[in-house]
Amino acid sequence: MNNDNWMLRYINNTPPAPEVPVPPAPAPVPKDDRRNPLVENLETLGQTQVASADQSNIFCITVIGQVEGHMVLPPQNKTTKYEHIIPQLVAAEQNDKIEGILVILNTVGGDVEAGLAIAEMIASLSKPTVTLVLGGGHSIGVPIAVASDYSFISETATMTIHPIRLTGLVIGVPQSFEYLEKMQERVIRFVTKHSRISEEKFRELMLKTGELARDIGTTVVGKDAVEYGLIDQIGGLGDAIKKLNELIEQYRQNKTMGVVQ
Repeated sequence: MNNDNWMLRYINNTPPAPEVPVPPAPAPVPKDDRRNPLVENLETLGQTQVASADQSNIFCITVIGQVEGHMVLPPQNKTTKYEHIIPQLVAAEQNDKIEGILVILNTVGGDVEAGLAIAEMIASLSKPTVTLVLGGGHSIGVPIAVASDYSFISETATMTIHPIRLTGLVIGVPQSFEYLEKMQERVIRFVTKHSRISEEKFRELMLKTGELARDIGTTVVGKDAVEYGLIDQIGGLGDAIKKLNELIEQYRQNKTMGVVQ
């Protein structure tokens, strides 16, 4: 009995455990303030404005790095996603304030169908278009470069012309090679249709041996690209904008006269 009383006195005299303070919950961030729309556009599309001409009537689109198609490339690759470029071109075509589109290229190429899709979109725009190749417009970048109404290339820029290559599993049957040949013909027809180079010359550059160390084809420097008729003129950004303004002025006159191109 005495032992029980001693235990009760011990329990009653034991001080309670200190309470651990609970940090206050962070105040909820308003939904509209979580992301800056300018930063979001810059991260996703590589530019701050999408098909907006508040300060200029010229809309600029860049094709940089590798043209990404249906397969997502590794994160260390700098890519241009065609699902970003196509909606921008549609928005620019529908925006009445935008009167011309400038396309700047510095690309190593990429997905053939994605590149052709971008090239076809540029070629089908009703508004004046000018392309400028800076650094390089290689592989499937060639059709994109020639898709505009007028094309420029800097003196130091290069364009690599080579046959289409496949990656991954290839079934060794005649149908595989026929499909590859048909796809290559699509590229050849598009380039020769939208530039001054002949089909014979383009095929010669594409199938040339001995110039590329690990491939067949040709690397064309700016001056040679103009001489072959692949690109219209050597120039830089100022020349491209000047030419685009000339085409815009002609476009305005045609609209005033009711001429449909």
